[in-house]
Order: sequence, then structure tokens, then C-alpha cells
Amino acid sequence: MQIIIMHSRFTQARSLTLGTPHIVVAVLAFVLLTLLTGVLMAALSMRLASADVPLFRSLLPLPAAMASDAGSKDRYLQENLSAMAAKLGEMEAHLIRLDALGERVQGLAGIKPEEFQFREAPGRGGPEISRAPSSELNIEQVQELLKKLGQDIEHRSDYMNAVETQLMAFKLQSKLLPTTPPVNVAYNASGFGWRSDPFSGRSAFHEGIDFSAPTGTPIVAAAGGVVIASEYHPQFGNMIEIDHGGDLITRYAHSSKVYVKLGDIVQRGQHIADIGSTGRSTGAHLHFEVRVRDVPQNPHKFLSSGIKPNQGR
Repeated sequence: MQIIIMHSRFTQARSLTLGTPHIVVAVLAFVLLTLLTGVLMAALSMRLASADVPLFRSLLPLPAAMASDAGSKDRYLQENLSAMAAKLGEMEAHLIRLDALGERVQGLAGIKPEEFQFREAPGRGGPEISRAPSSELNIEQVQELLKKLGQDIEHRSDYMNAVETQLMAFKLQSKLLPTTPPVNVAYNASGFGWRSDPFSGRSAFHEGIDFSAPTGTPIVAAAGGVVIASEYHPQFGNMIEIDHGGDLITRYAHSSKVYVKLGDIVQRGQHIADIGSTGRSTGAHLHFEVRVRDVPQNPHKFLSSGIKPNQGR
């Protein structure tokens, strides 16, 4: 093949002769260029697909787009499963704490353990009534349910903490009430209220109750508290006063012996004195008073709600 080249710059025409070797080289070069272009396009397509470019994904062939979508969904599911696993771990820790709190509240409230079981699932059942087609929950709905459940657990935990605090206050208050009889005798010689004075015979108000018993009979504290008086009184003889908090005190009078002193902390049922007949007394007995803000109260109101004599604290 001969190619003649003519141009105004040339003084004469030039010719180029192409033989078979030249044509073969040109064809091979074209084929190589086509293959190289295809390889470069494929590499560029894979890079853009991995970059998740929406515009390019719409131009990709269907198999490549589907592969990219599957990879994105797998990553999305893995991330959400990890988040839900962490949330479930937090909820499990909250439930363990709630179980322990429930056991403490059960003990403070005096509820039988078998009636207060958090660790056992309650029985449920009933007829199956379907009024709407069932649908499976998606990831977003499960996450929302976990969030609401976590909030509900936190609210219940706060409520149980408040109940525990209130029950603890009631428990402490009840332990400080003088409900334990100060002597182990069933008969009391004189009650609370108006009576004839044993010395003058005139009507007088008796601010406590009297327990008649032999000299030396043990006297115990009706509740825990602090001794605020341990002294001899002209009217009450050897007298002890115990402060139980809340402006409530108990008084024990006419003792023959006293075993506590000012400032001592005593416990419910502790032996604090012995019955005697000191002070203004006609015989061996204990004069027992309960006073709130220095106003005398009927001790029977407290003792009648207490425990039997000689029982523990």
C-alpha cells in the first residue's frame, strides 16, 4: 500500500509505502489499546462502586449494584446488632440491680419471698385473637422497643429506691417506738389518767402506768435511745429518762438500782434498772411514762402494738 502526502510546504509530493508488517503492527497496537482501556474502565468501576457513589451506582450493571447494596446492608446490620448487644448488656445490669433492690424492699416490707419473685417470669396466656395481619419488626422498631424498655426499667428502679428509703425510715422509726413492756409482769397497779392520790386521797392525774413487782425485778428499755437522765428525784426516786428521737422520751421511776448513766446508748430490751420503792412510793413498783414534746401519753397505746415481753429486739 502506497500513501501520497501533499502539502503547500512541500516542494514536491511525498509518498509512504506500507507493507504487510506495518499493517500487522497497527492492528496489534489497536487491540492492545482496546484491552488496556477495558482494564482501566473495570478498575475505575470497582473503585467507584466501593466508594458507594449514588450516581455511579445507578449507571452500574445490575449485578454490581446488587453486590454493593448487599455489602452496605451487611455493614448496617452489623453496626445495629453491635449497638443492640451493648444496650442489652446495660439492661441486664439494670435488671440485676433491680432484683437486689426488690429483695431488700421485700425484707423491709415483710413480704413473703415466694410472693415477691423478680427472677421468675409471671404466667401469661389467653385465647389468640388476630384482627390485623401480623408483620415482622424491623431494626428501627426493635431499637425503639429496647429504648422504651430501658427507660421503663430506670423508672421502676427509681420508684423502688424511693420505696426502699420510705420503708427504711418507717423501720427505723418503729424501732425507736417504746413498744416493748419494761417489766415481765402481766398486772399493772395503776393506769393512766385520773385517780385518787394514794397519799392525799384527792383526785390527781396519773401521767403513767404502774407495774407492781418484787424489789429487784429487772427493768428493760422499752426502745432504743440515749439516756438523758439518770438521777435521784424527790418524787420519782431513782429515775431514768431515755430519748428515742422525735421529741419522744420514756421515764422509769422508783428503781432500787440503776445500771446506766447519762449519755449511754441503750438498746431495746436492755437491762437498765431494778424495781424498787424509792421516792414518793407506797411499795415496790415501776412508774413508767411515755412523753411526746413533754406531754404525757398513755403508754398502753404503744405497748399494745408491741411484742411480747422478753422477746428480742
